[in-house]
Amino acid sequence: MAAIELIVMKPSNVLLLPGWQNSGPGHWQSLWEARHGYQRVEQHDWMRPLRGDWSARLEETVADADGPVLLVAHSLGCILTAWWAAHTRHAAKVCGALLVAPGDVERPDLAAQIHGWAPIARQPLPFPAVLVGSRDDPYCSLERAEGLAQAWGARFIDGGERGHLNAESGLADWPEGHALLHTLLKD
Repeated sequence: MAAIELIVMKPSNVLLLPGWQNSGPGHWQSLWEARHGYQRVEQHDWMRPLRGDWSARLEETVADADGPVLLVAHSLGCILTAWWAAHTRHAAKVCGALLVAPGDVERPDLAAQIHGWAPIARQPLPFPAVLVGSRDDPYCSLERAEGLAQAWGARFIDGGERGHLNAESGLADWPEGHALLHTLLKD
């Protein structure tokens, strides 16, 4: 029987990628940041996100990281992860990504609010990934989330009926999500 090797990860190398408007104090990403010391990738403008600027900021953060990184993306952060992965020189530093409730920026209503993020990059990610989608997410249908997971080569998890999997979903610090994050640390 083969032994499972765990990757040792510094808390500061677990990078939190919030979506549009950032993650507020009750969001599981913010709670993980406070509890575990994970690092939020701060963007220059949370209200008017520019794909190029957000991607450049992620590129700098990954490049400057001391050791491997793990990405924890929510909503627009998932779309950022896919776009960045298609263009980065530092994909080898990423040991995995937890992608939660991607926002479907190709939908006309969202495209009108968040300009310049379509089309969504659909190439397979060059690192292991898990995507959690919700059956009643107002920003992305379950079928669309499953299709993105398939395109990205991510394992898909049906998160049930939990809205956008954010603070309003009542997840608190979302222990189930944290357990999924730890599955990405197994080599």
